[in-house]
Amino acid sequence: MNAPLLRLATPADLPAIVAIYNATIPGRMVTADLAPVSVASRQPWFDAHQSPARPLYVLEEAGTVCAWLSFDTFYPRAAYDGTAMIAIYVAESHRRGGLGRRLLDEAIARAPALGLHTLLGYIFGHNAPSLRLFESHGFVRWAHLPRVAVLDGIERDLIIVGRRLVP
Repeated sequence: MNAPLLRLATPADLPAIVAIYNATIPGRMVTADLAPVSVASRQPWFDAHQSPARPLYVLEEAGTVCAWLSFDTFYPRAAYDGTAMIAIYVAESHRRGGLGRRLLDEAIARAPALGLHTLLGYIFGHNAPSLRLFESHGFVRWAHLPRVAVLDGIERDLIIVGRRLVP
């Protein structure tokens, strides 16, 4: 079987992107959203990723979007333009198959051409698999924000991991 195809997201992909995202919400491991989001509510986010500097990629297998990667603005001031937060989401049916690793590899490889010198990941402290994935790719814990999120009455930490891509 061929590896999933990596390509830029198109408007037709937005429902699948949202479905993958919404599937992570009940697990309380990946996102701070507590209820599903709508395609319409994510349209402005999608539109912001039509910029060449902050692309949105999907992995497609047999015509189905199975994972996605976004580069998000870290802070909307010009001095921070070389830094981006990355988000990686994999459909439940495709987890533990190396797609997250592949997307993280792609993010690191593509970032310099986007004018990026620093990548960040925002990861809940209880999300050990994601923390391990990013750490295995040279990301270091740059910040620990204790108990900043409340998920189902449980206070959760946010870990910000970072990696410089150029010396």
